[in-house]
Amino acid sequence: MNNSEESNMIKVPEKRIFVITNDSTVFQTDKWVSAFEMFGGRVTEVKNLVTDLCGEADVSMGIISGRFGFIPANYVVMPYPWVPESKEDFELLQSKRDFLGAIKKTLGIKVGDTYLYDKVIVCVPKVLFEMMKDVLPDDRVIAITNPQFEEECRNRGWSYYKRGGSRVGKKNAADIIKEIEGWNAGA
Repeated sequence: MNNSEESNMIKVPEKRIFVITNDSTVFQTDKWVSAFEMFGGRVTEVKNLVTDLCGEADVSMGIISGRFGFIPANYVVMPYPWVPESKEDFELLQSKRDFLGAIKKTLGIKVGDTYLYDKVIVCVPKVLFEMMKDVLPDDRVIAITNPQFEEECRNRGWSYYKRGGSRVGKKNAADIIKEIEGWNAGA
């Protein structure tokens, strides 16, 4: 069986969303668990959004980790000593782990002629968003970020939400869920 025959056999859900955030200094346990389970603190709002979106779409999540770079949320981790927080920290992480390249590659995956992820929700601090914005796809992004990026987001065809709360904000979460509910994946 060749690759195109395999691609035609893969059942892809109607709405596919990828959520990206970064790690937190709040580790929930000292044991080996998935990255989704590991991080509390600022990541909690993003995890809640992911959980709430699961009724509307097939949702995957990736985390920019100070130890591993860009990882899927089901990647098993243990607490580690360094969580990047400043521009310099993220630049150092990029130089060691090329998380931007991993994000670009992940978001560029196609099944046949269709991108695997229809929408990408990005919930990261502004210094990280500044680094990431040029590896994100046009027209498929929902950005929860600093107001300094609002015009650029709109110019790229992205949905923009002003960052509220620690990462997402309750109003933004409700509005994003409505946007996904009202979005016709086949259009």
